[in-house]
Amino acid sequence: QVQLVESGGGLVQPGGSLRLSCAASGSIFSINAMGWYRQAPGKERELVAAITSGGSTNYADSVKGRFTISRDNAKNTVYLQMNSLKPENTAVYSCNAYVRHTIVVASDYWGQGPQVTVSS
Repeated sequence: QVQLVESGGGLVQPGGSLRLSCAASGSIFSINAMGWYRQAPGKERELVAAITSGGSTNYADSVKGRFTISRDNAKNTVYLQMNSLKPENTAVYSCNAYVRHTIVVASDYWGQGPQVTVSS
């Protein structure tokens, strides 16, 4: 079993910044992709950004140039630096990790998700 512990959400004014962290712990052989998804009220969950173990990244068009995803493989931790935040970025942000327990056994895990609220 693997636990994802997230931190860093909160209330911020438009134009402000927040940094989210997600640390994985438990039965981990390796972690392939890690990412952040968000779900706003009344909307479907969507990918915000993802990063592979090798450092390749993928971003939603709406956050390119403002958000940066990074990871520390030694700490099994992924970060999301969010700058120039807009009210439409308000959502619950959930961490996702595709974890290998052994070479052949892998599972997908989700965090509970910190709330990010962008409002004046």
